[in-house]
Amino acid sequence: MARPIKRFVCQSCGAVTSKWSGRCESCGEWNTIVEEAAPAPGPAGGGLARGGKGRALEFAGLRGATPQPPRYLSGISEFDRVCGGGLVTGSALLIGGDPGIGKSTLLLQVAAALARQNTACAYISGEEALDQVRLRAERLGLADAPVQLTSATSVRDIVSSLERPDAPRVAVIDSIQTMWLDTVDSTPGTVTQVRSSAQALVELAKRRGIAILLVGHVTKDGAIAGPRVLEHMVDTVLYFEGERGHQFRILRTVKNRFGPTDEIGVFEMSDRGLSDVANPSALFLAERRGHVSGACVFAGIEGTRPVLVEIQALVSPSSLATPRRAVVGWDSNRLAMVLAVLEARCGVSVGANDVYLNVAGGLRIGEPAADLAVAAAVVSSLADEQVPGDMVVFGEIGLGGEVRPVGQREARLREAAKLGFRSALVPRGRAGAGAGTVQRSPEGIAIDEIEHLADLVARFQPPDRPLKRGRREGSTDRERD
Repeated sequence: MARPIKRFVCQSCGAVTSKWSGRCESCGEWNTIVEEAAPAPGPAGGGLARGGKGRALEFAGLRGATPQPPRYLSGISEFDRVCGGGLVTGSALLIGGDPGIGKSTLLLQVAAALARQNTACAYISGEEALDQVRLRAERLGLADAPVQLTSATSVRDIVSSLERPDAPRVAVIDSIQTMWLDTVDSTPGTVTQVRSSAQALVELAKRRGIAILLVGHVTKDGAIAGPRVLEHMVDTVLYFEGERGHQFRILRTVKNRFGPTDEIGVFEMSDRGLSDVANPSALFLAERRGHVSGACVFAGIEGTRPVLVEIQALVSPSSLATPRRAVVGWDSNRLAMVLAVLEARCGVSVGANDVYLNVAGGLRIGEPAADLAVAAAVVSSLADEQVPGDMVVFGEIGLGGEVRPVGQREARLREAAKLGFRSALVPRGRAGAGAGTVQRSPEGIAIDEIEHLADLVARFQPPDRPLKRGRREGSTDRERD
């Protein structure tokens, strides 16, 4: 009898090595390599030499009639939005997020909403007992929903139960890290078990036309735990974002084979579970206080939805040799670039100060269009001059100090007009007027266009407290002016 082949697999990144070591050479993590049994090798050449010729494939053109895949509408509008219009039959959806942020609560609400619409749903819990899930359902007012509930961790048992003729059409697996296959020689939660369990469940979804919803744990860095291939195997990947100190949560789409990516859904957490937020911009600006410097409203785009959020900056003198840069909700490298451009191209002295930046409400912004709003908040705090309360700002900043146009300008302005804003500081359009010109848009917002970051600094520079330093050697004409 042949000896079983052993291999060593990193439980952090999935890298495979021939021997054990304390540190993974691929991801650099320590004490993550575990010995596992390797799958049996196939015949030489993959069996192609013995099996003869394969079946000829039929090819088709790109043009053709393809019907839209049928979907299950849960009635939870924000969840249906991030899924691209509902759950697609035969699809696999993966949702991740921090512990306690509301993943199980949301999926239990989705299962109950679908079950009340006569769609057979199953909730399979691998982490909690049946009584714990029932207590949550009673607290959320979902105890009367005809959801089929069970507690199991064996993938073989789950697949056998879902292959019956009367099997449910939607199944929630909570969570994939607790599932295990008896054909894999490793403990639950390891890279091999997570990959093999997910593959078996995805194959079941495609074969039986069942919509599978998988809950995934996340690492300390915020990524879904397990192999990266897990996100490639499923059709849709959703991430739950938000701070526990805030009452609302953000569900973001990072992958969707049946709809747009980078879409967001906003939910408000209460004692009755998660509820839809019809107007996220009004929610993010609800606690906004005017008449304070360093606050600026940014008109952003999240997926297909325009969202208005408040960006707050605080610039204060530093007693440290290296001033502090603290960022919440934005890219810290992007802030460093904006501060460098302000100092090098506009002569604004920021380097000796501590800079604190916060996106109010817990939303995380990733688009470059927030550059101009961040610069406006920083300059406003440094000059102690308020940004007009009825003004929105958006635009991308280049390393030369130029302010570049961004996409979906009209959608941003329409959202701002709907919430009562009357002016906008935006980049100069490609066919627009010169810098500093004011136009009246169809939405009733006064458009103030600029083409260089120095034009923004000039609007917030007090005459008695100049922000600029003296003339530097090699400075441009714009900086000398």
